[in-house]
Amino acid sequence: MKLLSLSLLLLFFTVGALCFEASAQFSRNVTTCNPLSPNKSGYNMLVYDYESVDVRPQFPGGERSMINFINNTREYPYDAYHNHVQGRVLCSFVVGTDGKLFDIQVIRGSGDDSLDREAMRVISKMPAWTVGMVSNSKVNVRCIIPIAFRL
Repeated sequence: MKLLSLSLLLLFFTVGALCFEASAQFSRNVTTCNPLSPNKSGYNMLVYDYESVDVRPQFPGGERSMINFINNTREYPYDAYHNHVQGRVLCSFVVGTDGKLFDIQVIRGSGDDSLDREAMRVISKMPAWTVGMVSNSKVNVRCIIPIAFRL
């Protein structure tokens, strides 16, 4: 009898854990942001994480085209070039439901402000992306990309 109740208890916990894991797969990481205010006050909009959408936003032509765009658009800042400053800037931005980029931010800078500003400038020049989708609805999606500066 004790063995049977212990087996049923173990079965209950196993089934519960599987149900919890299955529901976690369908949860979405959603935050809010205000694209018009630097301090994020005022109205908010839902922004999905890149990994949490059914269809991910994409640069026109794919990843290779994005790398080519970054390499062709990026201009090494004069002082950073002459002082042999190198680094990588990790940037975040939101692809809106119209494909345009907004809320461009530096998540982790290179240690040189001119490289950080140049990375943000390059992202702001990007053309409209294909939009992200959840359940056949267009949604705002936060993307993160690194931009490297090497001599």
